Amino acid sequence: MTGIDYFVLVAYFASMVAIGIWSMLRVTDQEDYFMGGRGFGKLLQTFAAFGAGTGAHEPVTVGRTGWTSGLSGVWSALMWLFVTPVYWIVAVWYRRMRHLTLGDWFVERYQSKGLGAAYTAFAILFYMFYLSTMLSAIAKFAVPLLGFETIWGMELSYVLIPALAVIVIVYGVLGGLTAAYYTDLIQGLFIIVLSVLLIPFGLWALVQNFGDPETMGVMDGFTILHQRISPDYFSLFSGPSAGEFPVQYIVSLSVLAMVGIVVQPHFIATGGGSAKSEDEARIGLVVGNFLKRLCTVGWALTALIALALLAGSAEIAADPDRVWGVAAREILGPLNLGLVGLMLACLIAAMMSSADTYMLVTSGLVTRNVYAAYIDDSADEKTYLRVGRASGLIMIIGASIVAITMSDVFGQFKLAVELPILFAAPFWVGMFWRRANRTAVWGTVLFSLVAFFLLPILMPFIWPGLQEDSRFHKSTLQTTRTIQREATEADIARHEAWKEAYAASEGDSKLIEKLGAEPPVGELGELITVNRVSGGVPLFWTGKLEVTGEDRWETVSETSEGGVDVVTKRRVGEFRGQGSFKVDFVLYQMLGIDLSKFTAATLESLRLPPRVLGPIVVLILLSWITRPDSAEHLDRYYSKMNTEVHPDPKTDREQLEAAFRNPGHYREKLLFPQTNLEFVKPRTKDVVGFLASCAVCVVVIGLLMWLAQIGA
Repeated sequence: MTGIDYFVLVAYFASMVAIGIWSMLRVTDQEDYFMGGRGFGKLLQTFAAFGAGTGAHEPVTVGRTGWTSGLSGVWSALMWLFVTPVYWIVAVWYRRMRHLTLGDWFVERYQSKGLGAAYTAFAILFYMFYLSTMLSAIAKFAVPLLGFETIWGMELSYVLIPALAVIVIVYGVLGGLTAAYYTDLIQGLFIIVLSVLLIPFGLWALVQNFGDPETMGVMDGFTILHQRISPDYFSLFSGPSAGEFPVQYIVSLSVLAMVGIVVQPHFIATGGGSAKSEDEARIGLVVGNFLKRLCTVGWALTALIALALLAGSAEIAADPDRVWGVAAREILGPLNLGLVGLMLACLIAAMMSSADTYMLVTSGLVTRNVYAAYIDDSADEKTYLRVGRASGLIMIIGASIVAITMSDVFGQFKLAVELPILFAAPFWVGMFWRRANRTAVWGTVLFSLVAFFLLPILMPFIWPGLQEDSRFHKSTLQTTRTIQREATEADIARHEAWKEAYAASEGDSKLIEKLGAEPPVGELGELITVNRVSGGVPLFWTGKLEVTGEDRWETVSETSEGGVDVVTKRRVGEFRGQGSFKVDFVLYQMLGIDLSKFTAATLESLRLPPRVLGPIVVLILLSWITRPDSAEHLDRYYSKMNTEVHPDPKTDREQLEAAFRNPGHYREKLLFPQTNLEFVKPRTKDVVGFLASCAVCVVVIGLLMWLAQIGA
């Protein structure tokens, strides 16, 4: 980075802090601070949803999976695409809640302050891990751009991560949600720039390096792109020599995302709770998230360009998480126009636009559902604001500590995505079934916590002989698919990069393992043999099996179909389990299902039913055998949720009071009015908006496939 790059960064940070100070002068009470006075229109709601939903880890993740899996790697972030139409429906819920936090909703629906406090604890833990993935990703991105890995004798992450946290704390704590939303608008534009900036410059770099700049234009870069990369890397799903994102895996990820995302704490704000009206809430949430999906298309195309241009990079071969950073440095650096600084500012913007919202939501939960609920429920607004500003520090500091100490982007993200299982069933069932009650919810949360988070860790300690039990030493069948195809320029470059990185590893076993198997080697156009090995992973343990005796592979089958040779082997021997125990897979084994025949993607899909259906079944059963909540309270709650929000606060309060006086006014709107089910008949606006959103999903996929075929 040069002086102009650092100038761009300093100017960006100064602007964010200035917005925080300006917004601080407008904050007078909790609603101003946590919800911005509920006065945001379509534009700010759109960029709030876009900013909060777009994390800095996603471009980095798509860059890595695109490098290893080709175009199919886009599903590491595009899995949220099919959830977006559901947002058209749920945005109305958050606005009609009329709450400052989702913790308030759990308190109201289940008449339990304790659930509000429990949800607050979940939110803090969730955000610590979720935001830490973004901080870790930026640290990996920044190293290639800055050109050094240590500063003042410490790793760069030990300095960079706390510095970023301080900036977020300053403008977020000072200005509240208003500052967050205005900075999200600016940062949203930065994220869009991030998503497209490397594409034209990358295509031109392909022309300059592998074409004829005198006779070729930028668009000819697409032709070179296809010349340098194997055709199967342009498949939207799995290819024979690329990675594997099969349909069932994509579906399972989408379902898990849909079930869990509704209880992510920031959805009370960005999901519509801070909007002027229900239309602003819907349009903001859906359009903002479709903007993110379009940006994901840009990330995938950038990853393919980086693969074609930088296949010979030993730096990326050693750590694919650095794809984006190396690409920005190599493509934009030579121009010396401040674009490298702009690119780093864009990625930091992606993190900060999420972090400020997360911090404020955490502040609201601690203030409303802990301090006011258990410490002082009669404090003045200034006291609540001070508590809110102070409590926002908890999450940011915690996320920084996790990012510095754990430094495992995938592990942090995986845990964060699964945590919402704790409260997902109480939310979904409570929205539609009157019989769900607080006793059943406490039982369900406890069941989910124990079954999915505590037991896997504690089982080896509770059952000392578990790790040595041979019944749980099975691995999935190892499948080796062998194809022959012509070597591309990218294949040759990747092999050279692998050799260079292997030599640089100096025998370090961890670095060698990270490099993976040696890529196939051959001259350009010559037939090369590509072996893709999958499976062979422990079924019941998250770690590897420690070999304690015999260890061998038995051949199960050898087949050939469509030019692809497939050899399947089974691992046998004496082992000791390592890591956490996969309790849910024991159920499948008890049912007689041979899990060893499934692929890793299918196994991940099989984790879905217990995690999604298990808590719902437990909640329904417990609700039937425990005392229901107050009918009068439930009438009041469902009357509110079926009263459309009026943009004028005074009129809205009057309409609510009228609804409370006649709690049965909405019953004719229900599909099953004589039951405990609260499913409302869909309106024309609901159906049209949902179907239009589904159509946009098809357009996004079509756009991605069309772009991938340009120059083919």
